[in-house]
Amino acid sequence: MTGEMTKQAGFWDKMADKYNARPVADEEIYQKKLQLTQAFLTKEMKVLEFGCGTGSTAIHHAPYVKHILATDVSDGMLAHGRRKAAAAGLSNISFERHSIEDFPEHGETFDVVLGLNILHLCREPHSVVQKVRRLLKPGGLFVQSTPCLKDFGVMIKLFIPVMQAIGKAPPVSYFSSDELHRMMDAEGFHTVEEYLPDGNNADFIIAQRGLD
Repeated sequence: MTGEMTKQAGFWDKMADKYNARPVADEEIYQKKLQLTQAFLTKEMKVLEFGCGTGSTAIHHAPYVKHILATDVSDGMLAHGRRKAAAAGLSNISFERHSIEDFPEHGETFDVVLGLNILHLCREPHSVVQKVRRLLKPGGLFVQSTPCLKDFGVMIKLFIPVMQAIGKAPPVSYFSSDELHRMMDAEGFHTVEEYLPDGNNADFIIAQRGLD
């Protein structure tokens, strides 16, 4: 990994135990997103999740697919994921340390790519969307839940740098919901499901890669 990625890994390693112990912010919204995703999953699918954190979402989806490769930059996060998957008796999840930027490409490999609460943490979000397209089979699905920080108001642009200065927040990218959709459109993705909870600026999108 690059020096920047190594720095990010160190931040998330320090956060891993607290992150793992933290309850879901809104269980109802989380369950809704799981249900919407699982409606598209089949037992033949190979899935990649980047920025998997402690593996909770991968574990929820594993019974519905053939295999999930769950990746993260943080060894601490991945250790929690491996323990939880073992405790759940799941053998169709693999955990590997990668950033999406350095993830090796071997052609159009995956039926589904999950990027949940992670795209805004990528330095070049549009490049990541381009890479996801290259990793997906034609007709494959990109499932994402993305905080569009430009839509949060001016205070977030004041608050985040303060938290970063004291080591409590990672680097972030600012884009709006409209800009996110333009990124997806530019790479030939077609939205097949969208969920925008009231009072929540995280866009949940299931988008299909074109067949070309």
